[in-house]
Amino acid sequence: MPQRVKTLVPGLFLAAIVGGVAVVVGGYFPLVGGPVIGVVVGVLLTLIINPVKRWPVLAPGVKFAGSRVLQAAVVLLGAQASLPVVLKVGWQSLPVMVGTIAACLVAAWLLGRLMKIEADLVALVGVGTAICGASAIAAITPVLKPAARKVAYALSTVFVFNIAAVLLFPWLGHALGMSQSMFGVFAGTAVNDTSSVVAAAATFGSEATDVAVVVKLARTLMIVPIAVGLALMVRRRDAQGAQEHSDEAPARIKLMTVLPWFLVGFLLLTTISPVLPASVVSFAGGAAVVLITVALSSIGLSTDVDALIKTGPKAVVLGGVLWVVVSLSSLGIQFLTA
Repeated sequence: MPQRVKTLVPGLFLAAIVGGVAVVVGGYFPLVGGPVIGVVVGVLLTLIINPVKRWPVLAPGVKFAGSRVLQAAVVLLGAQASLPVVLKVGWQSLPVMVGTIAACLVAAWLLGRLMKIEADLVALVGVGTAICGASAIAAITPVLKPAARKVAYALSTVFVFNIAAVLLFPWLGHALGMSQSMFGVFAGTAVNDTSSVVAAAATFGSEATDVAVVVKLARTLMIVPIAVGLALMVRRRDAQGAQEHSDEAPARIKLMTVLPWFLVGFLLLTTISPVLPASVVSFAGGAAVVLITVALSSIGLSTDVDALIKTGPKAVVLGGVLWVVVSLSSLGIQFLTA
């Protein structure tokens, strides 16, 4: 066994154990989900015994799980979103989907500056709320490379309001007299995690569920332009920082140099997923969830708990406001275009 692989085994084994437990527990609590449970268990272990700091041999594998394993999981997520099918979603949901994402990201930027919240934490909470919770956070984490505590905080914040949406939205839909189709678009654009979208829509009706799932798949594809945009911003920021210490002209930024390989893989898989056997699609989707859970468990194991506590309630307030912005913009655009 190569030495490089040997150094990864202990930490990967720990992350896999924590992730495996989280997957099993998440099966009993699907509204919470394995990824969130993995982060929580990882943080609790760090708080109690801090294994990565106590046994440094674990560090390389835990770090690898939080980066490369996470990137591989993003690629496999593409199996859940068929690009040809999603492109046929229709113009009715497109304005709502684009409008809610734009409203959320703009609000996140403005509130982040107003509340003086760290930019990468704002991005994590904003993208997680705007697109698809844990999956979106997982997709942009390798791009932004934020501290583990910020990823853990963002996941927890988005999760809280995601559960609130599942509990409140069916009641709200009935109170507003929404049709099955309208509620499906609402759930698909304003609820984050896929299982939570299905849970909220199924409570309302079977037709709403069918619409919500397709809209949610279309929304998932928005991960790609958002992640590429963030990658361009990070590259430009780094280039400007380097320019301040050099007299040379700044290098021209090319799209292909900032397009992460795992997003290319994600797009390729969404393109070929319609011709793949159902068993392969199902396996890839399940494997993606497991790998994301293992990766986020490793992030929990790497979290600086003291720094997490010092972060304070600002990000939770931000998440709550963004949740309201997404919900109101989804409802408002639908009622205006009905």
